[in-house]
Amino acid sequence: MNPNPFKPTAGKRPPMLIGRESVIEDFEEGLDNGAGAPGRLMLITGNRGCGKTVLLRELQRLANERGWAVVSDSASLGLCDRLADALRSNKPVVTSMELGPSFGRMSVEAARAKGETLRGLVNERLKRLGPGKGILFAIDEAQSASIEELAALAVLYQQVLGDQDATGLSDSDQRGLALVFAGLPSMVDDLLEEPSVTFLRRAQQRTLGAISLPKVRDSYIQTVKDAGLYVDAETADLAARKSMGHPYMVQLVGYYMWRSAVRRGSQVIERRDVEDGHADAVSEFYEAVDAPLYYGLRSPQRLYIEAMAVDEGKPTRMADIIERCDRTQSWASKYRASLIRERVIEAAGYGLVRFTVPMLGAYVRDRVLWHE
Repeated sequence: MNPNPFKPTAGKRPPMLIGRESVIEDFEEGLDNGAGAPGRLMLITGNRGCGKTVLLRELQRLANERGWAVVSDSASLGLCDRLADALRSNKPVVTSMELGPSFGRMSVEAARAKGETLRGLVNERLKRLGPGKGILFAIDEAQSASIEELAALAVLYQQVLGDQDATGLSDSDQRGLALVFAGLPSMVDDLLEEPSVTFLRRAQQRTLGAISLPKVRDSYIQTVKDAGLYVDAETADLAARKSMGHPYMVQLVGYYMWRSAVRRGSQVIERRDVEDGHADAVSEFYEAVDAPLYYGLRSPQRLYIEAMAVDEGKPTRMADIIERCDRTQSWASKYRASLIRERVIEAAGYGLVRFTVPMLGAYVRDRVLWHE
């Protein structure tokens, strides 16, 4: 039996990291080009399911291959303490357990003290690494961390650069620190608004969006072939269109169309496998992406997008939202702004808005409004 090559599990590395080549190249160049190279400081953002965690783990793998120490964490309150503990443990790779969101804050003074502790630990660890090597801090779900702790890490990065300059070594021989944050788009907004971390405005910002459909089609053809089955270009093109180029849907459609063919006992993925697989993929996408997003919104925000969901596949007029919700113009403007900031919706022309998250409107119609 040919194992299914598609990996829709959250954070699992897919066979091909299509559409992310430029981010990977920038990061590799950053590690290879010596102290202060731009690719060593990155902010990776995107909506849920766009592949941030997968990409972050690929960057960790590349750093590890180059002899860098890698410390990874899923952010929440206490981030700096856990990073310090990881450095004290002297292990080459440390991955914390996935912690739930934390909305606590700490004092600026406490964050600075933790940053100073980290600075000493980082410099001690760097002394034990070879010339040109360093430590990668890979921070996932960064929007859940205390802004003060993220600011402390940004300051730490700058301080370590200065400490290494003071050694008198060439840029290529200096030990370094790389810092990659991955999180929802609101994370970048919060970080760049923080007065104490203006340095982060020089970080490479990479927003992960949809993958071009021709790349998806070609990856389907190659991945299926490498794993021992066959799909023709026309069928692969249909699968690509069904995926909408969304990284998670690419894996879901691939997984379920493969499963459909195998269950038929066929070595060829056909159009019917894509159609059947797409139905399963949509159901899983609803549960994994759309449902958590919808139920994670505040009640007024949910009311707002329920009003939008009525307009199937087309932008919604602000005037219609006001009428459907029986609310004021100021109410609609307030929650429009909040949903745009959280990248749930976007402006679609004068007085118009539309969803940015795939199938969110369909989910609300199918699973929320239909049941009311």
